[in-house]
Amino acid sequence: MKYFSRNKYLLLVNAIGITVAFTMNFPELIALFSPEEANTVYPGLNWTQVGSEVLFTYLSIIILFWLNRMIFRFNGESIELSTKKVFIMFFLDLLLNGIMGKCFVFLHGTYGIPAIEASVHVYTHPLRDFLLSGIITLSCYLMNRSLKSRKVMMEMQQLKIENIANQFEALKNQLNPHMLFNSLNTLYSLIRESPEKAQDYLNELSKVMRYTMQKDSESHSITLSEELEFVHSYIYLLKMRYEENLIFNFNIDEAEANRHIPKMAIQMLIENAVKHNEISNRHPLVIDITTRNNSIEVSNNLQLRRGTVSSTGIGLSNLSNRYKLLYKKDIEITETDKRFSVIIPLI
Repeated sequence: MKYFSRNKYLLLVNAIGITVAFTMNFPELIALFSPEEANTVYPGLNWTQVGSEVLFTYLSIIILFWLNRMIFRFNGESIELSTKKVFIMFFLDLLLNGIMGKCFVFLHGTYGIPAIEASVHVYTHPLRDFLLSGIITLSCYLMNRSLKSRKVMMEMQQLKIENIANQFEALKNQLNPHMLFNSLNTLYSLIRESPEKAQDYLNELSKVMRYTMQKDSESHSITLSEELEFVHSYIYLLKMRYEENLIFNFNIDEAEANRHIPKMAIQMLIENAVKHNEISNRHPLVIDITTRNNSIEVSNNLQLRRGTVSSTGIGLSNLSNRYKLLYKKDIEITETDKRFSVIIPLI
């Protein structure tokens, strides 16, 4: 990818250099095909002089692109060309153009390198330098914006992939035969024992399924209050199955309610805790959900199930990737012999 981008950059710079070099010397090229005009406006004009001017202009453009790349790094995806940097780049190009022009004149006078000596050509050099500097600066700026736009598009595409993976993983867990059997079995028992609770259970189950399958492209990020509303529905289903063996402790600062997190972030952390830990009368699972220091921590006592399916780490990896893409931040995972904790930033 980097090799392809580098070749593309070199082709583009050379295309600009050749096009601008011929355009800047277009009047002289036209004059070569009109001898009468050439003798009047450009006395003694010949192909060698024009060719030398075109080559000098081309080399000047290549050198300026190289210097701008070294100094301003405009071809870097993470580099932002501010208005101030653009103005500095322009005036530096203008200064360097003048210096290279003086060098060309020196080489012409000292070593006889062909050059156009017509007055009209000499007098228009400052204008040519100004236009050349503007074209190079604008080209560098547009290249930088193009790279930034491509990076944003790639990040958005990656974010969509991560969100789809997250939705798929959540839906897969909900439709997992074992999970589905437990949910239906719980619902069947409630229908026989308490129809009212069965109706509540079905309502909460439908909320969870609907939220999981929601395909709102704008919902990459949601408020903490919205996520907690969904989490409480999810917890209701878990509590109906595990009863008092699964304990939740919430310590949420209301001031943090409007901060944002990736969708289904807390639900995924709760799901991981339930999936990988023993939950019984002898070993209740306690999950603490606490806000502190512009973040929220989901932690639980560590009591891994015997013979449990080994974790693939997809959920935590997906959550970490979504944080990096959405907010340029990362999650913090801490594990000891007795406790497992994940801290996710609130934005």
